[in-house]
Amino acid sequence: MTITKRVTFIAKPDGIDAMKAILSAMVKPSKAEDGCLFYEIVQYAGRPEKFMAVETWRDEEALEGHKTSAHYKVYKSSYEQYCLDKYTDDLEVLG
Repeated sequence: MTITKRVTFIAKPDGIDAMKAILSAMVKPSKAEDGCLFYEIVQYAGRPEKFMAVETWRDEEALEGHKTSAHYKVYKSSYEQYCLDKYTDDLEVLG
């Protein structure tokens, strides 16, 4: 069963550029991972401090593999200092 998540990040006012760089660095290597079916990160046009990642993984094993990747470890060790808030929603794909 596929796993789809939406992760929303609100950057601190002085952390927008750093957050954008950290999140942008996740896209290409995540898309190349085995089991990644969809992975995009967007920045809201009218709210530059707000970012959203939408990702779909083949299964739990693929998602867990993502969490052990080198680029994920860099992200996890660096984003919090620039982040005001972060929340995750589990999504169900219809159709």
